[in-house]
Amino acid sequence: MLPARKQILVVDDEANLRRVLAAQLGRDGYEVHVAEDGAAGLSFLREHHIDLVISDLRMPKLGGMELLRAAIAEDPSRPVVILTAHGTIDTAVEALKTGAFDYITKPFDQDEVRTIVRKALRTRDLASHDASPAGDAGGTGAGRFGLIGTSPSLQEVHAVISRVADTPTTVLITGESGTGKELVAHALHESSSRAKRPFIKVNCAAIPKTLIESELFGYERGAFTGAVGSKPGRFELAAGGTLFLDEVGEIPLEMQVKLLRVLQEHEFERVGGVKTVRVDVRLVAATNRDLKRAIASGEFREDLFYRLNVVPIPLPPLRDRRSDVPELAAFFIEKFNTRLRKQLKGVDPAAMERLLQYEWPGNIRELENVIERAVLFADQPLISIDDLLPQLGTTEAEPLGPSADRAAGAPGEPVDAIGEGEGLKAQVKAATARIERQLIERALHQTTGNVTHAARLLKISRKGLQLKMKELGLRERGDE
Repeated sequence: MLPARKQILVVDDEANLRRVLAAQLGRDGYEVHVAEDGAAGLSFLREHHIDLVISDLRMPKLGGMELLRAAIAEDPSRPVVILTAHGTIDTAVEALKTGAFDYITKPFDQDEVRTIVRKALRTRDLASHDASPAGDAGGTGAGRFGLIGTSPSLQEVHAVISRVADTPTTVLITGESGTGKELVAHALHESSSRAKRPFIKVNCAAIPKTLIESELFGYERGAFTGAVGSKPGRFELAAGGTLFLDEVGEIPLEMQVKLLRVLQEHEFERVGGVKTVRVDVRLVAATNRDLKRAIASGEFREDLFYRLNVVPIPLPPLRDRRSDVPELAAFFIEKFNTRLRKQLKGVDPAAMERLLQYEWPGNIRELENVIERAVLFADQPLISIDDLLPQLGTTEAEPLGPSADRAAGAPGEPVDAIGEGEGLKAQVKAATARIERQLIERALHQTTGNVTHAARLLKISRKGLQLKMKELGLRERGDE
């Protein structure tokens, strides 16, 4: 399929630093783009698909904090890492509370950069399996607490949020990936008296086990190799606000007892430190694992489970709240009409029936992705069933039929008969090339031949799109 090389944007007014970071990250296998100030960086972000932003704090034209806020507004799930000098640590900490993923102190250690970049991109990948973050759910079409739908199971979630939001009680949100656990965590924070204080989130599955303690509790200078200065942990950053521990079931056993102590005593020590730090933090945790089964297998502490599970909020999968699908689809159509400059009116009856019948293993996130592509490629005012294929294959409950045949090739085309001497790999390669060609041609048509904009819509780099066009024999058209 289309290339999936991670795209990183480095924004700094120091040319030498841009060169050093671009060289290192390029060697690590990323495709790196650079901008000389915040204004140029923001302009680049609006024209290209970028997975991670690394930005200096102090720059001409547009500073790092302003770029951070604009980048979060553009895409709340895209991590931003701040570069800072020792004299601006306080500002960097403020950036974390504003929504930055992390910060790196200059002069930086290459291993530290490598670790933070991997952690940030891993967090973004994991977030892509859950429903849109709360910042993406705002607007006129958003439902109560940012949760869209009126099904009885969702109304039960609303009722629990209303009752426990403005309390210090620990909450454990459970559910499959894509059901909206982060949305619920945001709702609990925004509906409480802590709403004006920080909301700090940590995806425990994205952090190497050896770093989880320093990530949560911070560290002092010299605590380990590469600790060139002290750094606050996520508990300190969330002081007075809410700390959201996503994938809490992935915390290693040796760390679970330390987390339990913080929940009970509201105090801890930084790694390498002796001073006890007291914090007032409301903890919300989430997991898609069966923690009771993890307890039985010795992978999770029972006492920590009961401390986390004071108020459980189980989220239903989308297949158990199918009556919400039309409202969700309408919300996402409105959202992507704005983002993609389209004017779709809705979904035709046959396509809606398909949406209602589908099992949605990826839940709301999968529905959002399906609607985004359908809006992008639809040529009529209403999304048709052809616009949903080949995205929606057959479910286990459905027999293989014409829809499945068409999903294997380009929409509207039957799968070619297997020729003599051809095997499965050759057929898959040919079908993949047909689908890629169709997606590229439709993206180019949608952007009137602008390769840069088409690459952004397809979420690949401009260079990657040009290479794929050359491979498929597609002539490049006028760009700018």
